[in-house]
Amino acid sequence: VQLQASGGGLVQAGDSLRLSCAASGRTFRDWDMAWFRQAPGKEREFVAAMRYSGGTSLYADSVKGRFTISRDNAKNMAYLQMNSLKPDDTAVYYCASTPRIAYSGLAVPSSYHYWGRGTQVTVSS
Repeated sequence: VQLQASGGGLVQAGDSLRLSCAASGRTFRDWDMAWFRQAPGKEREFVAAMRYSGGTSLYADSVKGRFTISRDNAKNMAYLQMNSLKPDDTAVYYCASTPRIAYSGLAVPSSYHYWGRGTQVTVSS
């Protein structure tokens, strides 16, 4: 599976962005996927994850209520809708995917086998 994230940009606080993750390969529909982000000088952190079926999602507390993860398995696409953006959301955002894993592993970067190149999101105050 190859992943490519896109949709980042420079926005003002309070604005919205939708990130997209395009996946190649027929196995994407069977794999769990997630979004992570990494700000300069910080470790990569979990943002949101969604089960292969789209039936279960998980969010970091810092984005809960503002971000929404979704996927369209027919199109091999995943999305991250980001609303009410804050300067603290500034980071490079990565999408990741892996064969089905335990729920406890969904927020753990090392659980994911495949990573896309990130897309920069910059939120100005």
